[in-house]
Amino acid sequence: MRRTSVAAVLVALMAGAVLGAPPALAEAGGHEVRLRVATYNVHAGAGQDGRFDLARQVEAIRALDADVIALQEVDVHWDPRSEWRDLAAELAGALDMRVFFGPIYDLDPPADGRPRRQYGNAILSRYPITHAENHSIARLSTQTPDPVPAPAPGFPEVVVNVKGARVQVYGTHLDYRADPQVRRLQVADTLKILRERGGRDAQVLLGDLNALPGAPELAPLWSRLTDVMSGSPGLTYPADAPDRRIDYVAVSRSVRVRDARVPRTLASDHLPVVADLTVRRGR
Repeated sequence: MRRTSVAAVLVALMAGAVLGAPPALAEAGGHEVRLRVATYNVHAGAGQDGRFDLARQVEAIRALDADVIALQEVDVHWDPRSEWRDLAAELAGALDMRVFFGPIYDLDPPADGRPRRQYGNAILSRYPITHAENHSIARLSTQTPDPVPAPAPGFPEVVVNVKGARVQVYGTHLDYRADPQVRRLQVADTLKILRERGGRDAQVLLGDLNALPGAPELAPLWSRLTDVMSGSPGLTYPADAPDRRIDYVAVSRSVRVRDARVPRTLASDHLPVVADLTVRRGR
């Protein structure tokens, strides 16, 4: 009887290998792995009420339980509104995550011996970051008089190793002005970078695009990427009474979207977007 039982177990295990192992085993040894990503405009640490409260944002971000998070409007020793603090480093430290910060602006310090004043976008990751780069795209500066659109940094990319799967993650914040011309240039620059960096790696674009899903200037993006909230209102702004969607998670065609949602929180003036994805390991 003991020999029969052992044989039966072996047959069952072999059948499981052929017919499909349980999800945990499939992920451990299979070609697909799960990844939760999020985007969140943190409003320089201020909530919907305008009050700076980084601890409140830490709890809101922790509740997302995301593996990779792109943050916009991140101050690093910028000015009194964020108490001259390094929000990128503090958020990453509190959440026990790796961080790459891509400044849009990098200005002289207010006094000798003080850190440089920086403002931009950050990407946090639970997984190892194997490559990081701060790309330039067209921008219309808010820090210089009479600006004209010109290439400027602040489009960070990280490549993360997700249990053997390489994933390119980009964090972005497009121009906020009503005139879409700068956003149109930014979308063109974004697509150029995505194509140049493309290959077998999955690509994930996270950020505040400052435009509605059907905006003409965003249309070229959807020729390469899939908007994970497509077909759903997914309203993200303003946080207390959202009436529009301007925050996005978008993925390349090889990425499977299992779920996407907009959690409610007043820790910023935007709501975050969270997506559960499946990505494939390379051969």
